[in-house]
Amino acid sequence: MSAEASSRRHLLDGATRVFLGEALFFPTGLLVVAFLTRRLGPEGYGVLALTMAPVLWIEWSVAALFSRATVKLAGDAEDWRPVGAAIVRLHLAAGVLAGVLLAAFAGPVAALLGEPALAGYLRLFALDVPLMTVIHAHRGLLVGTGGFRPRAVAAAARWIARLLLIVALVEAGFSVTGAILGNIGASLVELAVVRSAIRPPLLGRAPLNVGPLWTYATPLFVSAASLRLFDRLDLFVYKALGASTELAGIYGAAQNLALAPRIFNVSLSTLLLATLTQMLRIGQGRAAADLSRDAERFGLALLPLAGIAAGSAPELVGLVFGETYAPAAPLLALLLFATIASVQMSIATAVLTAGGKPGWTVWLAWPLVPLAAAGHLLAIPRFGAAGAAFVTSACAALGAAACVLAVRRVWGVAPPLATLGRSALLTVCAYLAAAAWSSPGPWVLLKMGILVAGVVAGFAALGEVGLGRRPPAWRVLLPDSGLYGSVSGPRDDLDRAPQARPARR
Repeated sequence: MSAEASSRRHLLDGATRVFLGEALFFPTGLLVVAFLTRRLGPEGYGVLALTMAPVLWIEWSVAALFSRATVKLAGDAEDWRPVGAAIVRLHLAAGVLAGVLLAAFAGPVAALLGEPALAGYLRLFALDVPLMTVIHAHRGLLVGTGGFRPRAVAAAARWIARLLLIVALVEAGFSVTGAILGNIGASLVELAVVRSAIRPPLLGRAPLNVGPLWTYATPLFVSAASLRLFDRLDLFVYKALGASTELAGIYGAAQNLALAPRIFNVSLSTLLLATLTQMLRIGQGRAAADLSRDAERFGLALLPLAGIAAGSAPELVGLVFGETYAPAAPLLALLLFATIASVQMSIATAVLTAGGKPGWTVWLAWPLVPLAAAGHLLAIPRFGAAGAAFVTSACAALGAAACVLAVRRVWGVAPPLATLGRSALLTVCAYLAAAAWSSPGPWVLLKMGILVAGVVAGFAALGEVGLGRRPPAWRVLLPDSGLYGSVSGPRDDLDRAPQARPARR
């Protein structure tokens, strides 16, 4: 088996395992959301959504300070232990500091949003911040060192524990507090699993020059923090401009359901970064560029799936949340496309980081925050929640387009326009078919499954999938073989891929 084939099979194995582990977020997350929206009601769920938004932003931002840098450096290193020791201790220190600051500013945040009870919930949830940052450190080390199996087991354990703990505690009468404690308990379960798989020392001095770490960590932190702030900015601005807690709960429900496709971010982009890093390290620049383009094509292939879910939004909202949350349906339809755009941005960030251009991710991410803020301030007073969702989706689409152009500039590759055209056509058809086909209750899941099969058949009929060439989603993962020909599109520019840094001897 060639080195390129081995790299692709390694990515396939890792992506499959991690995807299956993280995919449990979808059924367990739906059950959690369905349970909480009914038990807490729109107002109680609104308080929970407002509590989770800043906590999740802080956790992902702190984790982003080192997470992709961890994968990059652990993948480059011959011995991960010095990297691991430094990484986990920096995560722990940053997490403790962030948790303390969140607890200290909980009161002003609650006052800003007009919810006094929010302060106590934020202080309680602050306990989860150092736990999650240390977990992210271990996740990065596992991916960087090829530990895909324990990474997948840890994800599965987290989502199952989260479901069981939240249901048990809320049913016991702890309400919003029970939901928060359930999340903290799930973090403890995942931490135990990852520590059983890889154990960098938590205390002591790490014998590592952290200069290269900061070279990657600083721009990636700014980029990821900007993207996470952009993700939740609509809910905060909507509430700050006078929306009631009940309306915020409805918007938060749509926002959380729209996040389901984010499992592709976790299962693909980080593993893509690790695989590209290894390929560049051994001199496979052309193959790495080929893989990068195919990953972007995979992101485009997800658009028709968003069309199916958007057309089915009223039935999905009724099934998951109940009729009380019916106004969330049009919001969900818009926010789903923002999530698909975020998947494309995540793929591009991984490709740029592997190519030694982490600084580019900053310039692609931070402008989204002021652009979206200005859009929200203009649209929300006039159009309400629909204006917030539209601004978020439009800005995300612009960000995804900018990321594709950046990858083309650095790597010299881009997804073919023909793939974009086919995906756009199938997205429109999928949306119209889903909207016209009314399937209330659980039957909506069967309808969506049939339409997904129709999308695959549509790609085949349009020439994107066939015996003569591989579909983009498969080519990202499968090695070259005699069963498939080459992917259509220009290949003469692939030798211009960024050069890997020399491996340390």
